[in-house]
Amino acid sequence: MPVANGEVPVLIVGGGPVGLTARALLARWGVRALLVEKHSELSPFPRSRLLNVRSMEIYRQLGLAARIKANAFRPEYGRIRFRDTLHGHDFATAAMTGINAPVPESPVIGAVTSQDRLEPTLLAATDAPMRFGVELIDLTEEAESVVAVLVDHTSGEETRVRARYVLATDGANSTVRQRLRIDTTGPGAMGGFTTVVFDADLNHWCAHQPAGVYFTAHGLFAPLYPEGGWAWFVPTPEDAARADWPGLVTRALGPGAEVQADVLRVQHWVMNAFVAERFRHGRILLAGDAAHAIPIVGGMGMNAGIADAHNLCWKLAGVLHGWAGGDLLKTYETERHPVAHRTLRQAVANTRLMVRVHDQRRDQLRAGSGATPPPMELPWSERYFAQLGLVLGVTYHSDAVLADDSTPTEPSDAGTDYVPTAQPGHRMPHLWLSRNRSTLDALGEWFTLLTPDPTHWERQTTAPWPVRIEALPGEHAELWGLRPRGALLVRPDGHIGARWSDGPPSGSSLPQALTALTRPAPT
Repeated sequence: MPVANGEVPVLIVGGGPVGLTARALLARWGVRALLVEKHSELSPFPRSRLLNVRSMEIYRQLGLAARIKANAFRPEYGRIRFRDTLHGHDFATAAMTGINAPVPESPVIGAVTSQDRLEPTLLAATDAPMRFGVELIDLTEEAESVVAVLVDHTSGEETRVRARYVLATDGANSTVRQRLRIDTTGPGAMGGFTTVVFDADLNHWCAHQPAGVYFTAHGLFAPLYPEGGWAWFVPTPEDAARADWPGLVTRALGPGAEVQADVLRVQHWVMNAFVAERFRHGRILLAGDAAHAIPIVGGMGMNAGIADAHNLCWKLAGVLHGWAGGDLLKTYETERHPVAHRTLRQAVANTRLMVRVHDQRRDQLRAGSGATPPPMELPWSERYFAQLGLVLGVTYHSDAVLADDSTPTEPSDAGTDYVPTAQPGHRMPHLWLSRNRSTLDALGEWFTLLTPDPTHWERQTTAPWPVRIEALPGEHAELWGLRPRGALLVRPDGHIGARWSDGPPSGSSLPQALTALTRPAPT
């Protein structure tokens, strides 16, 4: 599908999971986008390996959850195990809440799946144009558009594309962010690491105690695919270019392992930890690692980027379709910037706790008398890595949310506690409307009005906004403090935009609310 006259409503720069998700979301919301990726193909490396329940809710909305689940590990792999060596016994273990088993707060379960299995599914989700081997090398903002200069690495040809908006999802070393001279805050580079992808028969050590991640004193081991394959994550050695990777993997498996590792790929990378000072520069917006680089412990980085795209794309669609004003895009940074900082703090805390586990284990082994030490108590509560508060309890405060007179419920900074609430700004809680149909399934590329009395609300005109009115069973309405004519107005990203506890105060309240949410006053 060619880009007519070198013009496109949205140019997406970067073809990782966040860019591909944005491409699929924009297509669902009727927006034509061009995605350019500087590499010649999707990444062959596993990279991120965890989809939390919120990401799977988004993919359920896109109709992709079943396909993703089909390529993922069974739920029992939603666990981390700590061992001295991979072929040793667990000295500690912890479940990944929402991954290893269903949770009542969501209609879906998260998944352990490698990024190189996820991306082909996202690529096939829409036929929107995508150009591999094409890199953005310059961009210029104009009054009503952005002109991007692209180079095709195969032909060497330079082209110019004029876009109404540019979405930068081009990673932690984002060319777009650097050209805009947007600074970052946070620890920054936390060290160099290497991922070694290899084949080896390790089932006799791990099949009876499956896990998504095995932390050992000699690096992190992770099964890659249900049918086989492994990855070893380790700090990059000084002379990495001359390293004997098969030998290093074999030694890392531990004395007596006697396993031959067939090394397939080696990738060196830097673990970054930062948040961009701004997520928006005029008509250019940052998402995913371009906006916030999150350490891998806890698997939160890719998921935060997916949530970025979900927050932003409906707003872009509204502006481009004309039922929202341009100032609505300002709420993207207002809403997602605090979430990025909270996520970064949690990931850094997780990293420190993981280091503490190995420090305590080393002290335990040194103090031992030669016998096998007993299991170790982890330096966090059973709920520490639950993180549902950070995953499902995200709360937005912006001009795209109409606050009511309820006392705001803020998520805990540790991210563990999640209390479902129908307060404005929160994700719509999951409740079953009928068999296998959640309140979240009623949401889509429209605003959803959930009310016990649809007939009463249908009298109000909602044009030009896309709005659907959905019946809310009385027992659910009572649970969320709604009287017979009350209603919840849910945004296309699943967050509650407004709430009326006992019907509209006037006949025009719904159009007024939609106007306020989508056309905030200029600041």
